[in-house]
Amino acid sequence: MLTRPQCAALRGLAILGIVLHNYCHWLSPIVKENEYTFSRHNVTQLIQVVQHPDLYFPLHLLSFFGHYGVPIFLFLSAYGLVRKYEMTSPNLSEGGEKNQETSSKKRLHSLVEAWGGSFIYPHFLKLFKLMMVGFVAFTIVDSITPGTFHYQFGNVLAQLAMISNLFPHPDKVIWPGPYWFFGLMLQLYCVYRLLLYRRHWGFTVALIAICWLLQTGCQPDGETLNRLRYNFIGGVLPFGAGLLYARWERPWPSVALWTILILSSVAVVSFSINYQSWFWVPLFVCAFAVSGIRFLPRWLTDPLSWMGGISAALFVCHPITRKIFIPMSHRGDVYSGLLLYLIASVSIAWLFRALIKRISNPKL
Repeated sequence: MLTRPQCAALRGLAILGIVLHNYCHWLSPIVKENEYTFSRHNVTQLIQVVQHPDLYFPLHLLSFFGHYGVPIFLFLSAYGLVRKYEMTSPNLSEGGEKNQETSSKKRLHSLVEAWGGSFIYPHFLKLFKLMMVGFVAFTIVDSITPGTFHYQFGNVLAQLAMISNLFPHPDKVIWPGPYWFFGLMLQLYCVYRLLLYRRHWGFTVALIAICWLLQTGCQPDGETLNRLRYNFIGGVLPFGAGLLYARWERPWPSVALWTILILSSVAVVSFSINYQSWFWVPLFVCAFAVSGIRFLPRWLTDPLSWMGGISAALFVCHPITRKIFIPMSHRGDVYSGLLLYLIASVSIAWLFRALIKRISNPKL
């Protein structure tokens, strides 16, 4: 069973990958990732960089592989949902408290609960509070720095409602870009409550298979695949893996964990080269992370656990600091800009975390 410190360390590892990736892939000489679509050109560039490393070799790897912190977060989210709602609580009503309402209110409550309202709505509010703190701060910084984004009225409302992922060309609509994750998480909360909660494992496997088949028929670099992967269809694999792992979790001997660690690391690299196998890379990334975290020394897991504690705040604030510091890297001070960006992001996340804790959930 994954311990709390191990889960926190995994979150810390995941957010570091995301934060560093979201900076590196904006630098023109750096290899770009295959996240929403698959580009053979990006794979070819990575192979060339591996064969002929340059000064920016670590940044190439972070740019190409760092976004796989997202599947780790999805895996951990599903793992946490199962541990919280399927193994410790009899139902999904908010707070697990007994309902003392009148009979008419109870009937209304039952209707809402049947559609997951008492679960989905509170989770929407938590996501909304987190997103709003970062979104307001980002738009202020964006308006007073060069390269201001052209916000459209409808797109802003969609972002606040966390439905921008559903729009055509979501990569052109969502700004800051990393905030697509809020819409994805809201969708996965709905999927979990309506389709997967306390269901037979076959429902999860079937959903993974259906979502995989929907993607395999798309053009590797087409808009259809891009839209699918901006939504829950692209995130069901690691999310479903987290559900199944939490339900079937068993102790593993060290030999088995080392075997999983080695094989999954090979699979992450080799499966990234081919379009059809690329769909399964997130699964091996999660296997690599979950097995590998058990072997990290204390002097590594402690800082990662601390980083995991501020991961939510770090996620919402890093687009702000990126907007400020990336011009420094564009001017040629690549590593200096990256270092200052990382220091500022962690420091501001520390403050954001304290601020977010003091804000009560909105009543919408």
